[in-house]
Amino acid sequence: MHLFLFQTSGTESFLSTSLLFSVYILFYQVQFPLESPDFISFGSLFSNCNDQLVNHDFPLMLNLFFFLSPQRTYIFTFLLSSRLFIHPYELMSKVCHLCMEQQRLGDPQADKMRVRKIAPKILQLLTEWTETFPYDFRDERMMRSLKELTHRLSSGDEVYRKAVGQMSQGLIRRLTVLSQYEEALVKINATAAERLTALKAKPQAAIQRDMLSICNDPFTVAQQLTHIELERLSYIGPEEFVQAFVQKDPLDNDKSCFSDHKKASNLEAYVEWFNRLSYLVATEICMPVKKKHRARVIEFFIDVARECFNIGNFNSLMAIISGMNMSPVSRLKKTWSKVKTAKFDILEHQMDPSSNFYNYRTALRGATQRSITANSSREKIVIPFFSLLIKDIYFLNEGCANRLQNGHINFEKFWELAKQVSEFMTWKKVECPFEKDRKILQYLLTAPVFTEDALYLASYDSEGPENNMEKDRWKSLRSTLLSRV
Repeated sequence: MHLFLFQTSGTESFLSTSLLFSVYILFYQVQFPLESPDFISFGSLFSNCNDQLVNHDFPLMLNLFFFLSPQRTYIFTFLLSSRLFIHPYELMSKVCHLCMEQQRLGDPQADKMRVRKIAPKILQLLTEWTETFPYDFRDERMMRSLKELTHRLSSGDEVYRKAVGQMSQGLIRRLTVLSQYEEALVKINATAAERLTALKAKPQAAIQRDMLSICNDPFTVAQQLTHIELERLSYIGPEEFVQAFVQKDPLDNDKSCFSDHKKASNLEAYVEWFNRLSYLVATEICMPVKKKHRARVIEFFIDVARECFNIGNFNSLMAIISGMNMSPVSRLKKTWSKVKTAKFDILEHQMDPSSNFYNYRTALRGATQRSITANSSREKIVIPFFSLLIKDIYFLNEGCANRLQNGHINFEKFWELAKQVSEFMTWKKVECPFEKDRKILQYLLTAPVFTEDALYLASYDSEGPENNMEKDRWKSLRSTLLSRV
């Protein structure tokens, strides 16, 4: 089969061209796995088709669902990357239009037969869409199109009616759970804010209640941190990685595809959790009046961090290390002199940023391999250092253009993007095997944490300023605090 098949005359229908292209894809899928370099090269071949086809990329790709049974990986890649060029609701409208085109023969029986023929592929697409990208369906336009499309598929056929019903119920259930989670986040943040206000009013009251008084077992605390991490990971939609960096397509006269869409709120909430944990660790260390107690808290969190590493919870590990390396904590030299730092040095070495986090990436690969061959649910846990994952995806997006120099879609970029996000999707689906401890979870999520200024004040109160710069900062902070009172 050769490229001359793609040269179409003005009288040839677009559908005929799509059929030829579909046969070509089928030919390649028979010979090459979807993950192979050959199929990726074929994607580049597709992107270099003549301008008539390139101008109809998405209708063409949608036609594949009518005539093929594409692998799920292909559907995921398409649904993830297409939103850089077209609104999800516009894409859904095109799916509806293609379905309606099958019912315009004027013969009800023939219409029914044609719809029945394409129904399995459409259901495959919609099932993947509603399961993996449920947030898209918070848009009323999406729901209207979905209802219209599922009505056409299910009318007059009991098998498809049942499948459509199950799919719709699953979508409603997922959207309900997502809404409940977001409401719970609002309540948690409100409680944390209230406790911070109470802390400012009565600072000594908070000192009577710290992490060690709640739980002094590092392994248990590491398990509860893993609960929080996995729960928050599970609600991040794959589209949020695209939305976080989406830019206007220079060849698109419309506004950015997400100008009117939800922001990457769950992704942002997860990043905020990392920051909260870092500040919580720093607060717990700076709060105690006695040097011996501060040293004990540091050693406790070192042990928690080590258990997080053993579990495969790299995000909490890095948050704890970040908290300990904050200036208000690291300057406590007298306190650190009482700490056995050998274990901490090993953990810092594992998360050393040099050589693009080579040590961490090696450990992550090991944890990923362990997860693949896991014999227990605990061995399946892989929680990446999330900020670095975001950075990797950001540089992939910035370093590779959405389109090639000739204006065609850069298929290889979106395939690589989908591979990275797919790996994350695998990690976030793992259920936490540890038993929940509500008391510890409540403390980790809502205990008041100091601001950076408050941390410095607490640090200077514990170990006085050592140089003129610290003295000036201390005076400035005290003056600011008194003016607020």
